[in-house]
Amino acid sequence: MSEQQSGQIKGLPENAYTELKPGEIYNPLQPADSTPREITPYSVIMGLLMAVLFSAAAAYLGLKIGQVFEAAIPIAIIAVGVSTLFKIKGSLGQNVIIQSIGQNSGLIVAGAIFTIPALYILNLQAHFFQIFLASAFGGFLGILFLVPFRKYFVAEMHGKLPFPEATATTEILVAGEKGGKQALVLVVSGLIGGAYDFIIATFGWWSEIFTTRVFGFGEMLADKFKLVFRLNVGAAVMGLGYIVGLKYSAIIAAGSFVSWYLLVPVISYIGSGLTEPFGTGATKLISAMTAEQIFSQYVRHIGIGGIAMAGIIGIIRSSKIIRDAISLGFKEIFEKKDGDKQTARTQLDLSMKIIIGGLVITTILLFIFFQMGVVFNVGWAVAGLLIVLIVAFLFTTVAANATAIVGTNPVSGMTLMTLILSSIVLTSVGLKGESGMIAALIIGGVVCTALSMAGGFITDLKIGYWLGTTPKKQEQWKFLGVLVSALTVGFVIMILNETYGFVGEGSLVAPQANAMAAVIQPLMDQQPAPWLLYIVGAILALVLTMIKVPALAFALGMYIPLELNTPLLIGGLIAHYVSTRSKDEKVNTARRERGTLIASGFIAGGALMGVVSAILRWQGFNWVNLEWTDSHSAEILALAMFALLCFYMIWDSLRGKLEE
Repeated sequence: MSEQQSGQIKGLPENAYTELKPGEIYNPLQPADSTPREITPYSVIMGLLMAVLFSAAAAYLGLKIGQVFEAAIPIAIIAVGVSTLFKIKGSLGQNVIIQSIGQNSGLIVAGAIFTIPALYILNLQAHFFQIFLASAFGGFLGILFLVPFRKYFVAEMHGKLPFPEATATTEILVAGEKGGKQALVLVVSGLIGGAYDFIIATFGWWSEIFTTRVFGFGEMLADKFKLVFRLNVGAAVMGLGYIVGLKYSAIIAAGSFVSWYLLVPVISYIGSGLTEPFGTGATKLISAMTAEQIFSQYVRHIGIGGIAMAGIIGIIRSSKIIRDAISLGFKEIFEKKDGDKQTARTQLDLSMKIIIGGLVITTILLFIFFQMGVVFNVGWAVAGLLIVLIVAFLFTTVAANATAIVGTNPVSGMTLMTLILSSIVLTSVGLKGESGMIAALIIGGVVCTALSMAGGFITDLKIGYWLGTTPKKQEQWKFLGVLVSALTVGFVIMILNETYGFVGEGSLVAPQANAMAAVIQPLMDQQPAPWLLYIVGAILALVLTMIKVPALAFALGMYIPLELNTPLLIGGLIAHYVSTRSKDEKVNTARRERGTLIASGFIAGGALMGVVSAILRWQGFNWVNLEWTDSHSAEILALAMFALLCFYMIWDSLRGKLEE
C-alpha cells in the first residue's frame, strides 16, 4: 500500500502513454500484487450520489446544447476534493470506483435524450417506465458486449490510442493523490463557469448565442447569400472544446463550415428560382428560407448519411477484433483451465459464463418489455429484439474506438442509422404510423444507450488500467450505477418536458432528438425519405476516409448546428495555444493540465447551475427579459463576456507550473 500514500506518488510511469517495446511491461500505480481499498460503503454511496447529480446535470446540458459531457472528469474532481478534505485512507482505489459508478450518468443520459424527446417532438407520449427500461436494458447490453473487448483496447493497444478523456481523468486522480493546489483551481473555475452560465440561463443579462446579424454587413450576407456566423457563448461548451483538443475540434468545425459556408449558400443559389417547395416535408420555398432553415431541411441529412457510412467503415475495420473476441470467449467457456495459472488482479474480468448468462437474461427481459410495454405483438417484438442485439453488438467496437481516439462518442449518428434500419424492418413486417414511430424510437433508445455505455465504459476501464484497479470490480458495480442513472434520467426528462418542452418558442434545442424525429416521420408514414442526401453524405464519408480525414468527426460537425461547433473550436485553439507557448515541454504539459482542470470546472459548474436554473424555471421563477436578450446589444455584450471568459482561461492556464 506504500505506493498509495499521499505525497509518495511521483506520477504515472514513464511508459503510461507510449507504446511498449517487445517484452516491456506496464506496471500500474497500484501494482497487481497489492490489495488496494476499492469497494467500500463510502465509494459505493458516493458513486451513486454522483450518478444521480450528474444524470440531472448532463440531461439538462445535452438537451440544451446537444453535447453530453463526459461525467468522469468532474466526478473525479469531486472525489479527489472530498477524499482530501476528509483525509480518507486508500483514496485512489476508492476514487476510481466513485467515478466508475458515477460516470454512468452521462452515458445513460446520451442514450435517453438523443431519442426519447423525439416522441414529444412528434406529439407522441413517452411513459416513465419506457424511458427507464430502455435506458437500463441499453446500459446492461453496453457493459456485457464491451467486457470481452477490454483487453484488446486497454492493454494490447496501449500507447496506440490517445484516450483524451481517460487521460484527463487519470491525471486528476493522480494529482489528487499527490496533493497540491489543483482542488482550488477546480473550485474557482467551477464557480466562475457556474455563475456565468447561471446568469445567462436565469437572468438573461446577455444573449446565449452571438450571430453576425448584429452588424449591417452581416445582416446583408445572411439575407442575400445565406452566410451567417453563429457562436454559443456558454462556458461549458468552450470547456468541452478544450478537452477535445484542437485536432478533432478543428475537424468537427470543418464539417460545420462545409455545411454552412458551402452547402447552404449553394442550395440557396440553385433553389432560388423554384416556384414550389422542394424535398421531403418542405413547406416553404427555398428562396423564402433562412440559412438555419436550409440547414435543417436539407444539409443536416447529408451529415446523417456521412455518419452512417463512417459507422459502416468502422465496423468493417473492426471485423478482426470482433472475430478474435468471440473466439477467445468460446475458448474460455469450453476449454479446461490450467489450475496452477492464476490471472493477475489487474487483469481479472467477469467470466464469459457470467457475460453469456447476463446476455441471455437481458435478452429475455428485453423481449418481454417490447412485447408487453411497446409493440404488443410477438412478431414485432422479435424483430425489434433482433435489431437491438445485432446493431448494438456490431457498433460496440466502433463506439469504443471512436471514444479512444476522439474522446467523444458519435452515438447519435449510429443511432440515426439504427432508426433508418429499424423503420425499414418494422414497416416491412407491418408496424407503421404512430405505433411504429414509438417502437422505432424506443428501439433506438436501447441501441443508443448501449453504444453510449460501450464508448464511455472503455474510458473508465482505461483509467483503471493506468491506475491498477481491479477490472472485475468496475464491471460488477457498473450495473448498479446504470439502474440509478436510468431512474434519474426518466424523472429529469419528464420534468424538463413540463418546464420547457421540446417544441415551440423557448423550448430546449434537443438537436439530436430533432434529427431523429425528422428521419423517422417520413419513413414510418411511408413518405419518400431524403435518400439522395443520405447517399451524398455517404459518398463524402468514403472520400474523407480515402484521404485519411476522420469521417465520423467531420460528419458529426456537418449535422450539429453551427453555434455548438464554433465554441468547440475556440476551446481547442486555447488548448493548443497554452500548451505550445514554452520551449520547455514539461512547462507546456503543466499548463495544459491546469487548463484541463479549469475546463473541467467550467463543464461541471455550467451544467450543475443549468439544472438549478431549470428547477427555478419549473417552480415559476423566471427573470429573463426576452426583449433584451433577443436584442443586438445583448448579443454584442455576450461576445464581450465570452472574450473575457476565454482570456481568463488562457491567463489562468499559463500560470501552470512544474511543481503543480
